[in-house]
Amino acid sequence: MQMNKGLVVVVDDDEDIRLALSMLLTNEGYQVMEAGSPAELASITARVKPRLVLLDMNFSRDTTSGTEGLEVLSQLAQQNITTVLMTAWGNIELAVKGMQLGAADFIEKPWDNQKLLGIIDKQIVDKQIAKIPIDGESSPQKVANRKTNTDSITANWIAESQAMQQLEAMIDQVADTQASVLILGENGTGKSLLAQRIHQLSGRNSAPFISVNMGAIPENLFESELFGHKKGAFTDARENRQGRFELAQHGTLFLDEIGTLPASVQPKMLRVLESGEFEPVGASQTLRADVRLISATNADLAQLVETGAFRRDLKFRLNTFVLTLPPLRERKEDIVPLCNSLIEKFSAKYNKPTLTLSKDVIAMLNAHSWPGNIRELSHVIERAVILCRETEILSAHIMLSEPLSSEHASNEVSDRELRPLDDIEFEMIRKALKKYQGHISKAAAALGISRNALYRRMEKYQLDKEEFDLE
Repeated sequence: MQMNKGLVVVVDDDEDIRLALSMLLTNEGYQVMEAGSPAELASITARVKPRLVLLDMNFSRDTTSGTEGLEVLSQLAQQNITTVLMTAWGNIELAVKGMQLGAADFIEKPWDNQKLLGIIDKQIVDKQIAKIPIDGESSPQKVANRKTNTDSITANWIAESQAMQQLEAMIDQVADTQASVLILGENGTGKSLLAQRIHQLSGRNSAPFISVNMGAIPENLFESELFGHKKGAFTDARENRQGRFELAQHGTLFLDEIGTLPASVQPKMLRVLESGEFEPVGASQTLRADVRLISATNADLAQLVETGAFRRDLKFRLNTFVLTLPPLRERKEDIVPLCNSLIEKFSAKYNKPTLTLSKDVIAMLNAHSWPGNIRELSHVIERAVILCRETEILSAHIMLSEPLSSEHASNEVSDRELRPLDDIEFEMIRKALKKYQGHISKAAAALGISRNALYRRMEKYQLDKEEFDLE
């Protein structure tokens, strides 16, 4: 008799799929329970804790978007239940989103039995999660701690290109001074990472580095966020609160998106930069701030000054020294080293082996214009690591956005980034038919539609299945 490897719950609203998976897993020594809906799954997990849930992404409420599946995934993640997603071949983007939200892995429909068993064995046997966690082991705090440890593996500072070498020379001059620094650069170029580097190279590196995203603060809370407040200073001030200047004492305060600072707070900001003095909201006592200020923006501060939205004297206080981060398209020599650093980071996050880039991928990455800069590169590499099943990242694993027009500095969405839905549908149908060599049933199943629906679309796009029959 085979050893019981543990309980797996198969969740799919298709009874035939549940039956096939149940037979497959039972023959491999797993105990299997079936759920035809999220409600049935909730009933099962209320009674027992499965070692793994095999979760379809779409149910009767919504058969295409995967929203219902993502909701179920979120609930399973909160219960610390390992989840493997099932999705149609034409919906890999949804699977990637699921992985980013906590899924352990995914399998494409129609699945390969050995591949599916390998994924499940990896999650249950190799990771040895058969033991039910003791009380508190899967608490939200411990889960959060594990995530923090993973996220702490950040990409190294890469500066091999000539543009970055020039920036490095300027950093060496300014880092170990008390001068205020203004960092300029497009979205996604790494302004926050540069601010941290300056702090690390300064004499303040043993004191706190406090970062504030100014663009995320409601206008009525700016003053309290920066300078703190006393209990009772306003309706929601139920206790004393330290502001960011006080928290950064003797260290570095990084203010990202400084151009969003409201005009009402700018005089107080100017005062603290000139004299080091400030008062928390509702306080009469003056405090002193020993803080090195670094700010950043992708906005045109000179234009904001001309329109009266930003004080000229405050701008002069902020930009004692200006550093400009070059966009990724101007530092091509850094692309591969950045990729290698990101691959190491995401391979650790998703428990993947050491991965390398194929020559085709390197050529693709070097040819891309990178309108989203390093942030875009990070998303592309994370998706590639998730999709890669071997040891080499191939061009099929790379999803690049449409290039923007030559006006790279614009932050507006270009029309070229958008594609007609018919174009995308046509492309996915061709890919499915090619993958399954014109086999209509398999291609339709991969796309998550019926045979008749696929035939209608083939007629619409004048596609002949014989064109894809390679036999």
